[in-house]
Amino acid sequence: MKMITAVVKPFKLDDVREALAAIGVQGVTVTEVKGFGRQKGHTELYRGAEYVVDFLPKVKLELALADEMVDSAIEAITTAAQTGKIGDGKIFISDLQDVIRIRTGETGAEAV
Repeated sequence: MKMITAVVKPFKLDDVREALAAIGVQGVTVTEVKGFGRQKGHTELYRGAEYVVDFLPKVKLELALADEMVDSAIEAITTAAQTGKIGDGKIFISDLQDVIRIRTGETGAEAV
């Protein structure tokens, strides 16, 4: 099993969710986050004063998937989240040692 963590632009969340649902992903955890990478923030004008926005709003998605679904999930996320501009986001993949469903006590792939 793998844990996929994807950080994408907020306005792409619905597109990514629909793409993941289309390939059969049943569960996603979504968190509103802030951060920066190569984009490095930007300046904004508010009531005549200019200020720097260092951390940009992003959305973090976390998915626990069986190994055979990982490639299709990455393709779905990449296709749905891509705008071709800087700041599209990142996808991180890590090994998932175990999963336990609290309600039933199921473990492993059955718990996902």
